Amino acid sequence: MHLDVRCKLFAEYSTTEELSDLLNSTEYRQNRSMHIGGGSNLVFTRDYDGMLLHSQSRFINITDETADTVTIEAGAGMVWDDFVKYCIAHNYYGAENMSGIPGEVGASAVQNIGSYGAEVCEIISRVHCIEKATGKAITFTSDQCRYAYRDSIFKGEYFNRYIVTSVEYTLSKVPQFTLTYGPLKALGQKTDLTLQNVRETIIAVRNSKLPNPTETGSVGSFFKNPVIPENLFTALQSTYPAIPHYPAGNGLIKVPAGWLIENAGLKGYTVGGACVYPKQCLVIANTGNAAPDDIVALYKHIIATVADKYGIELHPEANII
Repeated sequence: MHLDVRCKLFAEYSTTEELSDLLNSTEYRQNRSMHIGGGSNLVFTRDYDGMLLHSQSRFINITDETADTVTIEAGAGMVWDDFVKYCIAHNYYGAENMSGIPGEVGASAVQNIGSYGAEVCEIISRVHCIEKATGKAITFTSDQCRYAYRDSIFKGEYFNRYIVTSVEYTLSKVPQFTLTYGPLKALGQKTDLTLQNVRETIIAVRNSKLPNPTETGSVGSFFKNPVIPENLFTALQSTYPAIPHYPAGNGLIKVPAGWLIENAGLKGYTVGGACVYPKQCLVIANTGNAAPDDIVALYKHIIATVADKYGIELHPEANII
């Protein structure tokens, strides 16, 4: 978010042995701590009076392979999009729809990142962790992570309890695409479709809608797209016939939060140095001089306005500390 916030201590490590030494250090034991990835989905509302931990473990290993699938283990500190590029270069299918998502491999397993009809939990097979309190290694299967929309056990019951050291993903070696979402549908007509075609389309769409994080502070999508009961959606549709929607299973409908925000009259709305990004209202942007209080006031105003107009409560996708 490009906010002027600081931490008391910042510690990086490259191996599990270095992490173990760090967890046994005096500095660690005498301070509160939190592990971060690339920081691309974090909003610190004040200085952090403690130690922030960060992995620089950036390896890739193939751990299993069959005629149709390959399982790849990646270090938690690897840039997520570098992992996607590796998969595309080797014709491994399953990660391409998540091209361009900022952040790192470890955070992908915590946040259950996703875009354009794909979620990372669909390709995660195992998540390797270290328990902060004991230093013991533990591996979770994908089912044990209790993945849900932008959620996992690491964001709930196990928040700040484990450190992800690496993630294993199982991808297909057999061509298969997910092209059901918006601008990807047209790609289904191509007879010579490649993974690179999908990646280039997604990157172009993202660049047209989202601010460049090196130039404009943001965390990308600030809110989760709400999933609502079908009867509530039907009532809303009678008043707002143009409301976009996607089936979410079990009688639930997913509605784009960006549409709700824009049609509540909040496009470009500002609080101090924070604004609703005009090109994509799902984004809160730092116009250059936003204070943490500006971000907080704006996102709370958005939640209240959308709830008042539609009866839907938005929930942040960003992790607000």
